[in-house]
Amino acid sequence: MSAFRGIWVALATPFCAGEVDFNALDALVGKLLEEGVRGLVVCGTTGEAAALSHAEQLAVLDAVLARVPAQQVIMGLAGNNLRELLAFQQQIQQRPLAGLLVPAPYYIRPSQQGIEAFFQTVADAATVPVVLYDIPYRTGVRIERETLRRILHHPRIAAVKDCGGDLDTTTALIADGHAEILTGEDLQIFNNLCLGGAGAISASAHVRADLYVQMQRQIDSGQLTAARQTFYRLLPWMRVAFAEPNPAVIKAALALQGFGRDELREPMQRCSAQTQERLRAVLAGLQVPVVG
Repeated sequence: MSAFRGIWVALATPFCAGEVDFNALDALVGKLLEEGVRGLVVCGTTGEAAALSHAEQLAVLDAVLARVPAQQVIMGLAGNNLRELLAFQQQIQQRPLAGLLVPAPYYIRPSQQGIEAFFQTVADAATVPVVLYDIPYRTGVRIERETLRRILHHPRIAAVKDCGGDLDTTTALIADGHAEILTGEDLQIFNNLCLGGAGAISASAHVRADLYVQMQRQIDSGQLTAARQTFYRLLPWMRVAFAEPNPAVIKAALALQGFGRDELREPMQRCSAQTQERLRAVLAGLQVPVVG
């Protein structure tokens, strides 16, 4: 197996009364491991890392590493203050990890040269593989195809979480073969795998992760018709999972299954009653038992 191929879950961070709920976190991690996921991405977008202090992020990482083998854990590392980011990177790298998930600096909108220099600096300082996170609708800056290609020649940059929304770039990067391409857009998981991509870093795989893993294995073994059926079975859930800003629906779904409370940190808000009603119907269709 390659280093990153498979279904990774962009792990949610459970809260209780404003604090990290480590008991719920442990239960959630156990569930996902039992369902066969390749690994977990801690303190990414779905983990509400932007609303966590560095101390909280490290505490969440340590709790996951106490339960999960290091080769199955990727840690998010985001920021636009390069000095602070490099200092935090050093703290993270004192732990054993499979890799770091790093987006372009957000808000400041650097030039392509600035983006390339940023990733070069982070990768030079890395003691573990780097997964480049290309998500222009959150960072405010697009990494152009040729910039990506140059960045991916760095020996420490091993994979891309692809949320760029450009099929030509996706296929070019897969064909280049310099890095493993994991989609971060859940509706593209089937396509990514069929095109020769490595899999996904998925938020919606919190629910019925076993079916996501099954779809990957079906594609790997050439069972495309069966994999397509699995994808269409998951499709209504994937659509409702992102009907409101992530991770609102993910947390509502987890709460309905008894994995923590339906709680986010402001300014994030719980999903609406209308979405909750739709969610219950979708979970019933997936044969997901709910509590309450």
